[in-house]
Amino acid sequence: MNKYVIMGVQGCGKGTQAKALCDKFDWIHICVGDILRWNIQHHTKVAAQVNKILSEGNLAPDNIVEEIVSHRLAMHDWNYGFVLDGFPRNTAQSEFFLESYDIDAVIHIDVSDDVVYKRVLSRRLCGNCGLDYNLIDHRPKIADVCDVCQNPLVTREDDNEAAIRKRLQEYREKTEPVLELFRKKELVIDIDGTNEAKAIFSDIVDSLK
Repeated sequence: MNKYVIMGVQGCGKGTQAKALCDKFDWIHICVGDILRWNIQHHTKVAAQVNKILSEGNLAPDNIVEEIVSHRLAMHDWNYGFVLDGFPRNTAQSEFFLESYDIDAVIHIDVSDDVVYKRVLSRRLCGNCGLDYNLIDHRPKIADVCDVCQNPLVTREDDNEAAIRKRLQEYREKTEPVLELFRKKELVIDIDGTNEAKAIFSDIVDSLK
């Protein structure tokens, strides 16, 4: 069984790489951000607690995120393994996680802040089926229309310069210390995230071997 955490600042491409790994190896992609967005779209109790917080560029509270991760991992549908995306993001979450679970490696995708701004501000999302697009390298066939369901594409509420700036600050202050904790345990694999997606994927697979 393969159990991995994938880390990197917002816009580094970790979601894309996590999905590609799971497709190739039949692992399960557990994305905390996707779970939170699903709750918001379906107006759940969790959404009521986190919607305003996320739209302002802040992170969801630790207790809610920990509960989401615990509940998802307890499903045990990851027979061959999983890639956990978007958790842990601070010291408290990492301590909770390491006390409860063991992992094989942490995949860290490294990019500069300039790359983050360029990529995040180019993201679009289908409000109906949830498919992600990027106006840099994954454009829809018809501008602002989903290729799959033909519904309008939208920009996520937190994909704006103010929210990105806040997320970058949060990442430097709270998530990078988590990365150093994993690094001390010799779990971290560093990947250059400025290359094309296929090259990044190849580097990750080679490193995991």
